[in-house]
Amino acid sequence: MDNVQSMIQELEQEAISVRRLLKLVPSDHLDWRPHQKSMSLGQLGLHVASIPGGVSNLLLTDGFDGSKANFTVAQPKSTDEILTSLETGLSRAKQVLGDLDAQKAVSPWRLSKGDQEIFTIPRIGVARTIMLNHWYHHRGQLTVYLRLLDVLLPVTYGRSADTNPFA
Repeated sequence: MDNVQSMIQELEQEAISVRRLLKLVPSDHLDWRPHQKSMSLGQLGLHVASIPGGVSNLLLTDGFDGSKANFTVAQPKSTDEILTSLETGLSRAKQVLGDLDAQKAVSPWRLSKGDQEIFTIPRIGVARTIMLNHWYHHRGQLTVYLRLLDVLLPVTYGRSADTNPFA
């Protein structure tokens, strides 16, 4: 199995726990935030949902200038809006990754801030680092938000304090 197919398989596998978690985001707490500098629960949920699709669109470019970006996440109106964003993004990510041939996968992709280069890595590295690893980071952040709201947490890997598939 090549790197791209392995990444698609990982995306599909991890989507199971992301979907399970996003379904638990309470629509009546979307404006809640643990700190004034934090994203709201709804913004974080939407960010988690949109990472695969948004980052896969970056793979279609030769780079990204962060100085031109708006990093403010929209405030969703419902949990259903978050879940729809996830499904749309997953579909897009699988399509973009599936169309990535071996030559394009290793071609350079550049992150910059104006004329300043932050880094240049192969496109497949962008998929790994910015799509998947970034996704996992914010999924973990979302579990903390939900725990603070006393939402029972599902299994991600193994058991959680609330769910034990081995019992």
